[in-house]
Amino acid sequence: MRIFDPHIHMTSRTTDDYRAMYDAGVRALVEPSFWLGQPRTSPASFFDYFDALLGWEPFRASQYGIAHHCTLALNPKEANDPRCTPVLDALPRYLVKDGVVAVGEIGYDSMTPAEDTALATQLQLAAEHGLPALVHTPHRDKLAGLHRTIDVVRESDLAPELVLLDHLNETTVKVAVDSGCWAGFSIYPDTKMDEDRMVTILRNHGTDKILVNSAADWGRSDPLKTRKVADAMLKAGFTEDDVDKVLWRNPVAFYGQSGRLQLDIADPTPLHEGNSILRGGE
Repeated sequence: MRIFDPHIHMTSRTTDDYRAMYDAGVRALVEPSFWLGQPRTSPASFFDYFDALLGWEPFRASQYGIAHHCTLALNPKEANDPRCTPVLDALPRYLVKDGVVAVGEIGYDSMTPAEDTALATQLQLAAEHGLPALVHTPHRDKLAGLHRTIDVVRESDLAPELVLLDHLNETTVKVAVDSGCWAGFSIYPDTKMDEDRMVTILRNHGTDKILVNSAADWGRSDPLKTRKVADAMLKAGFTEDDVDKVLWRNPVAFYGQSGRLQLDIADPTPLHEGNSILRGGE
């Protein structure tokens, strides 16, 4: 079984997670830039973070046979902080990097005017750079936020087939599917979807243009949720081809629109900028 996790925050995870993910079948992932859990105080902190997503994390993933890609953006929560908004001006120099396969996470947190501006600006940047966009739908007022998101997408120059609407659930799936965008579901303990609910959505809506991710981060989360969805699909009567489509071919098709996916892992180099993953020596 091969698995592509299209949304996971490995900066927040350990090398043990990389090993367990490989053993579970994960061979590729996308790491979207996101909120770190406390406010950043300057654009420079974003740039160091972006550099890590383009350098250290791909190196770390390669040690465990996993192809690492990222999406970069000013995230919705910090779009409200004037100290952070200069990141929008600097993004173009990062969006040309080979490892960047989309603009994201963008979208809404509290649905403020500042978030409107950041979303529209970054959708335009995606269009100008020929990249897809990964859109975070809000955790509160999710259906209203989704409608507002789709309105902004329709006003942009980015085609719906280049947009992935993420963190969906039963209340938002039909609207998302009908929009022509791709539909993403985060399988995350307590606060988002679980495996059985995901299987029901796949049974009711089919497997076309649907992506499943773990969204694992610094919270109570599980980087093996993609494999658990695959197992639940097989138990529910889906075929191995169905599983391969949802857990591999769909994310490859969506992010492949960037022209930058590199799924073949070369022999990993032992060092990145003089450093290894071995703390304390060889």
